[in-house]
Amino acid sequence: MALQILEQNGTFYLEGNINATTSRSFIIHFEHVIKASKNVKVDIDKVKEIDSNGVAAFKTLFASALRNHKLFSVMGNGCKDIYDEFNYYQVA
Repeated sequence: MALQILEQNGTFYLEGNINATTSRSFIIHFEHVIKASKNVKVDIDKVKEIDSNGVAAFKTLFASALRNHKLFSVMGNGCKDIYDEFNYYQVA
């Protein structure tokens, strides 16, 4: 399944898969959004699958936001893999 991105009231809603097939275009799209906005909110409630490429894409976007002094937040009860990956680093 492809990745669909919808924007409503400043929040981006993701639906589908973030994997090797979709992660590059996901990064390119949101790097432009990050540069154009102060605060980027992404809702992952409808993300069905995320692989290691998808997790790496989120890491890339968080780093891009930090470099540009912008906020990038992920919310929702989507794929647990994202939360597990970032909580792993907070414990260490």
